Amino acid sequence: MTEIMKKKKRIALVAHDNRKKDMMEWVAYNWNELAQHSLVGTGTTGKLVEETIKQKCVENDAVPPEVTRLKSGPLGGDQQLGSMICEGLIDMVIFFWDPMQPQPHDVDVKALLRISVLYNIPTASNRSTADFLISSELFHKEYKPRIKDYSGYITRSIDME
Repeated sequence: MTEIMKKKKRIALVAHDNRKKDMMEWVAYNWNELAQHSLVGTGTTGKLVEETIKQKCVENDAVPPEVTRLKSGPLGGDQQLGSMICEGLIDMVIFFWDPMQPQPHDVDVKALLRISVLYNIPTASNRSTADFLISSELFHKEYKPRIKDYSGYITRSIDME
């Protein structure tokens, strides 16, 4: 699967509770760049992103982008997002996770991050990295990521003896 990322990216925005304020500040600061793309958010983060972007667009007489809202992370939102990545429906993940707070759905978080790496999805886990991604010259261009060929893994023989 070698899909070309279009100019209009499909960007997932996720933040743990203790990082939601940071995410909303980042979204408010970068609203103009984000408004040119399709956004996906899990649970409360999706709701807050939608509200923040809409407010900024109204203040600046701009059209708000589509924001797809998934379930909350602990209720399956991380898994929904992982599935979207597997299906080629996500181009980038901005995930402000909290390294100091244990999460009840830690295995889902790890699985989501693993799938992001497996499918070579640009992933930011903090504000600095998100700033680098959004300011990259590739952010508003088509891009063809190189996806590792895992067909050998899928077609491997398994000795059942």
